[in-house]
Amino acid sequence: MKTYGLIGFPLSHSFSKKYFTEKFINEGIKDHQYELFPIESIKSLPDLLVKNPSLYGLNVTIPHKVAVMPFLNDIEEAAEKIGAVNCIAIRSFEGETYLKGFNTDAFGFETSLKPLLEPQHKKALIFGDGGAAKAVKYVLEKLNIQFQVVVRKATEGTILYTQVTDEILQSHKLLINTTPLGMSPNIDTFPEINYNILGKDHLAYDLVYNPLETAFLLKAAEQGAKTKNGLEMLHQQAEKAWCIWNNIL
Repeated sequence: MKTYGLIGFPLSHSFSKKYFTEKFINEGIKDHQYELFPIESIKSLPDLLVKNPSLYGLNVTIPHKVAVMPFLNDIEEAAEKIGAVNCIAIRSFEGETYLKGFNTDAFGFETSLKPLLEPQHKKALIFGDGGAAKAVKYVLEKLNIQFQVVVRKATEGTILYTQVTDEILQSHKLLINTTPLGMSPNIDTFPEINYNILGKDHLAYDLVYNPLETAFLLKAAEQGAKTKNGLEMLHQQAEKAWCIWNNIL
């Protein structure tokens, strides 16, 4: 039996377990299972690996995407540049466990974003500056899209929501929410900007996928903006992880 799983804390609900369990059933993949491993401290990882010798791969979620990096034997270049790992391939060599880290969030985001981009999407506003924003910044830099990060508490290189002027909204046609604002059960929350400025040339992308249409996307759509939720990104990053775990690259 090959085991895959998700580490993070807490793990009250998991897209990954449902996705991979259904994948195994629908594609007739036998002797495979996907489990949840809620570990509060990343220091528990070595013990987890010892107790679960059938593990071939792990997904990594909050709060371990950065803290897990020192525990890895190798890290792909993209994950190194992003500064976060959300996928680990596990192999055994001569009795030793070998861990390699990857970031599939960037792949998922880029793959789902690129078909929507138009010539006017040369500048972006990124709402939030947490772990999820790391992969978004990496992709925007790769695509030569300038960006400004918007946060609630000022840090170097960012601006506050109160500093997002109408002129900034008019010149930044790509809006990306990387925060939990609007995520169930807090579906009435959203990045506080002047949505009246948005129009048909804007593209609003929300990494949140539950609900499928957040308040952020609804408000943008009401002004004629194109919208995209995070579900396809999630599917793409999951399939990328499957390819990594099984060396289908």
